[in-house]
Amino acid sequence: MKEIKPLERVDVTVRVPGSKSITQRALIAAALADGESTLRGPLASEDTHYTATALRAMGVEVTEEADCWRVGGHGGRIEAPAGEIFLGNNGTATRFLTSVAALGRGEFRITGEKRMEERPIAPLMRALSGWGASIESIKGTGCPPLAIHANGIRGGRTLLPEGKSSQYLSSLLLVAPYGASAAVLDVAGEVLSKPYVTMTLAVMDAFGVKVAAAPALNHFEIPCGGYTARDYAIEGDASSASYFFAAAAVTGGRVTVANVPRPSLQGDAVFADLLGRMGCTVASSGEGITVTGPAELRGIEVDMGDCPDVVPTLAVVASRARGRTVINNIAHLRIKECDRLAVMVRELGKLGARVEERPDAMIIEGLGPDAPPMHGAAIETYNDHRIAMCFAVAGLVVPGVKVLGEECVAKSFPDFWERFALLYD
Repeated sequence: MKEIKPLERVDVTVRVPGSKSITQRALIAAALADGESTLRGPLASEDTHYTATALRAMGVEVTEEADCWRVGGHGGRIEAPAGEIFLGNNGTATRFLTSVAALGRGEFRITGEKRMEERPIAPLMRALSGWGASIESIKGTGCPPLAIHANGIRGGRTLLPEGKSSQYLSSLLLVAPYGASAAVLDVAGEVLSKPYVTMTLAVMDAFGVKVAAAPALNHFEIPCGGYTARDYAIEGDASSASYFFAAAAVTGGRVTVANVPRPSLQGDAVFADLLGRMGCTVASSGEGITVTGPAELRGIEVDMGDCPDVVPTLAVVASRARGRTVINNIAHLRIKECDRLAVMVRELGKLGARVEERPDAMIIEGLGPDAPPMHGAAIETYNDHRIAMCFAVAGLVVPGVKVLGEECVAKSFPDFWERFALLYD
């Protein structure tokens, strides 16, 4: 259990670890490239170690050093591992490596923690079957564990039956250059989390594959060919930066995150702009992005379909703002590491915040003349790193916040608590 001490005001410059999303995409591209790539500033965390370990089991050489990782790819050749590939609750790796395994020859089995067995993957399986892949949900649930009977992918046209998880789409795009023929990929329905798809396309382009994409990101034409090994620098993680920006917002202080660029490949970098709408001052320079909190935050209405990972942080900030905040288009939070929509409503409620859950939205009634004061409580994290980190922010202004299972931050930000302590210096 971690008890958070309230803090009157922050004034600090910090750095955050490398982007988890970019690290995992760059790992896949480098693993499929022909030759050795160097990834500079990658995120070393539980999730990325699962990805790296799985790639090693598939015959890829991954050497993890302090500030850079070296990845020796074999031009898209993927070996069948000796045993099962266990990926914990790493949804990104499970989706990405299912497609990577389909490029191989032989039997692959992908497993994970119990929560991963509740996270759907059937749309990806259906799209891969259009490229000739044979994948079985072992328990018949449309979720992992999976058995992949791999014999390469043939390319040509396939359909992703829904765009609710951008991870399905990114997974298909990353392996498409290794089909037997040029690939055409269509997506049915609305594509959510579009910035993550744009990020995937940018990483592919950096490794030498240019994809023709429709503006709506629902139609893609991917040429045959492969990635080129290269030296690739990874941005600081914008999702991780959100907790420090939020600390400035709720305390009326100042925080600079020095290694998240503007503009950024990461959609979550928009979080700073949302704080600007709530009354914060946001500035960028060669030193990074600086957020300065106002005397009083104000509520906003916002569509967060493209940036689900910073919704928990936004909800905490909204509980400290005057007036109502409405966070729309977030039903996809329910298939994350936990049902983040329901959990945020429940745990904020423990602190005395007035929060309403809708099927695809959250309404937070913030500070006001009739609002009871917020109070401390023990926060259940449900083994979800983002729940733990966002409630650390709440504890800066609400006395008595205790975060249970605080070690779950290792999934994306292993030294979060050490860096969070810098706010008190």
